[in-house]
Amino acid sequence: MPRRHIRVTGAPEAPLRAALAALRTELDIPESFPPKVLAEAEKAARDPSLPLDDATDVPLFTIDPPTSTDLDQAMHLSRQGTGYRVRYAIADVAAFVEPGSLLDRETHARVMTLYFPDTRIGLHPAVLSEGAASLLPGETRPAVLWTLDLDAEAHPLSVDVRRALVRSRAKLNYAEVQREIDGGGAEEPLALLREIGRLRESLEVDRGGISLRVPEQEITERNGGYELSYRAPLPAESWNAQISLMTGMAAADLMLGYGTGVLRTLPAAPDGAVGRLRRTATALHIDWPHHVSYAELVRSLDPNQPHHAAFLLECTTLLRGAGYTVFRDGALPDITTHAAVAAPYTHCTAPLRRLADRYATELCLSAAADAPAPEWVLSALPDLPKEMTEGSRRAGTVERECVDIVEAALLKDRVGEEFDACVVDVDERRPGVGTVQLVDPAVIGRVESSSGPLPLGERLRVRLTQADLGEARVAFAPA
Repeated sequence: MPRRHIRVTGAPEAPLRAALAALRTELDIPESFPPKVLAEAEKAARDPSLPLDDATDVPLFTIDPPTSTDLDQAMHLSRQGTGYRVRYAIADVAAFVEPGSLLDRETHARVMTLYFPDTRIGLHPAVLSEGAASLLPGETRPAVLWTLDLDAEAHPLSVDVRRALVRSRAKLNYAEVQREIDGGGAEEPLALLREIGRLRESLEVDRGGISLRVPEQEITERNGGYELSYRAPLPAESWNAQISLMTGMAAADLMLGYGTGVLRTLPAAPDGAVGRLRRTATALHIDWPHHVSYAELVRSLDPNQPHHAAFLLECTTLLRGAGYTVFRDGALPDITTHAAVAAPYTHCTAPLRRLADRYATELCLSAAADAPAPEWVLSALPDLPKEMTEGSRRAGTVERECVDIVEAALLKDRVGEEFDACVVDVDERRPGVGTVQLVDPAVIGRVESSSGPLPLGERLRVRLTQADLGEARVAFAPA
């Protein structure tokens, strides 16, 4: 599911770079790997565990941002009778990481790749994540190959998953994929991405699911200051995400049938969270009639419009209750679904960037082969939800702190100015303290009133009183 992505372009000035570096120090984020872990990774890169099956004849391709080199997924799409066949190769991280090794323990400490506006902190050493384990074009790699046969409406008819050697033929990026498909020049394996993606989007609507088209926030350095803009995701990104989402749903069904697994679950959003989101919509001049559901509103938004983009970013707050649920020996959990997916779902398609995906993948392989799960997987399951929760908490903290730092940089030269805003949240114990959403620029900040309670849900003219990069703090007062 989506997270905020913030990118700083141009030459970030020293205070912003220093604030981001200080944040990594404050949060004790390791920017390098211990030498012994690197040595293990380099040895594994030279001598991975290779599968017997050879699927290098399948002309797979990857679709990622142009600068990405940690390529988790490669696909090939074809027609199968009146329906379709999706072959989806996932990097086989377990072929490189020996259970109980120093490298394994390091991944359990890191849990997931962390994204900062100026860098990323990887789950695995680059020799694996950007080298030997990455599905780079022209390179033979061990992978976990999913084969999903779909009917004419893109419902799965059969699912197979097994280890195999694969070789990607091409590394594509979203912009070129969109151009080729829109221009009619895409060959069938790529052209089918739109056809299957749209069918899966339609099925998502039917089951009540929601995919957030979360825009990327871009902060551009210009003339000693910063400007905020949004990059809306292309349709090809959503179609690509549907392939991953479908695989995660198929994996969850496999594990539920097997009786042992790890699911990504999310209960329905509490009324308070939705109410706060309604106030945010008001602040951003987005019409949300009470008879229109959250899902309907989200589908109607255009991430190319800045106010809609800002609102879609705030919609990610409804995903904060997501967690990892482990079950064993046929004792299924009370909650097996993910509210935003509106179906059982698991993370299994990004093992280079998320720890849990390696374990979910092993359980799917065992389920498909009707074989006992490896002991190293079963022994890790009890602690996995706690580890993933802590990793997600850390990633959430990074995200929030980076947003605060970048917004402080954006507003640092505007202290004393007034802005139109809306009060989207009020502290129950201190009603004069709350949160405001600005209309332009579409940022969020703390507001403190010395003259009484804040008017929750109402528009308010506010004055910027603080924009401090050092404290990563933006503060306002009623004007």
